[in-house]
Amino acid sequence: MTLAQTDGTPERILRAAFELFTAHGYQRTSLRQIAERLGLTKAAILYHFPSKGHLLAALAEPMVADLEKLVDTAGSLPTEQARWTLLEGWVDTMLKHRGPLGMLLHDLALVDRGSTYHRLVGIAMRANQILAGPDSSRRDRVRAVQAIAMCSDPVVFLMEVPEAVLRADMLDGVRRLLADPPTTEDTDTDPDSAVGAGRGGRRRPGRPRSMGPEQVLTARRMYAAGTHSIDEIAAACGVSRATLYRHLNSPDNNETVSG
Repeated sequence: MTLAQTDGTPERILRAAFELFTAHGYQRTSLRQIAERLGLTKAAILYHFPSKGHLLAALAEPMVADLEKLVDTAGSLPTEQARWTLLEGWVDTMLKHRGPLGMLLHDLALVDRGSTYHRLVGIAMRANQILAGPDSSRRDRVRAVQAIAMCSDPVVFLMEVPEAVLRADMLDGVRRLLADPPTTEDTDTDPDSAVGAGRGGRRRPGRPRSMGPEQVLTARRMYAAGTHSIDEIAAACGVSRATLYRHLNSPDNNETVSG
């Protein structure tokens, strides 16, 4: 996250708050510390931000606004296009705001019950509805909630993973989640498991984990050049390592790739 590099007092306060929250944590940072860093009084901070929670909400605003815009866009699209526009956009938004701000959102859920918190809840609920689709079963709704978590949590908890690799892995994981059919036991014991799933009780599959001819050609050229790792090529193509290996090792490829 970047804050506007201006001389305005609110922007200076936000930059100082962000730096101190990042270094010491939200709970261990006081308004007095923020004021002292800027050579201001605590009253001056409170003039612009009525509480420490308002500071946190202001810092979260860029991410919240991006998510809000994404859900609005996805909600206007046909069901399947909306689903994958939302999933890919959610991952990209999380990565765009990757870093300490992601961890600060945990504090936001604890300390703020104002408009920002309720906007986040509303955004998540709308996203879940888009992913589950119309006439969704309970299992569809459960998987929708799981999918959003899969497109969010790794960004915060796997900070050491390169962005491109993490993006590819996250999208591969959520595709697997949404593509897997229910087990025989699930189908037998859950009467509504086939609702919206089509004939035979199988779930509607997600977008196939495959590569188009141009992607395959690009991947093979990158591999032949020897300048990119398998992980980097997979990330560039937006597929998993397994999918990339399958296409690189297809019969029309002269060279077999080993893992």
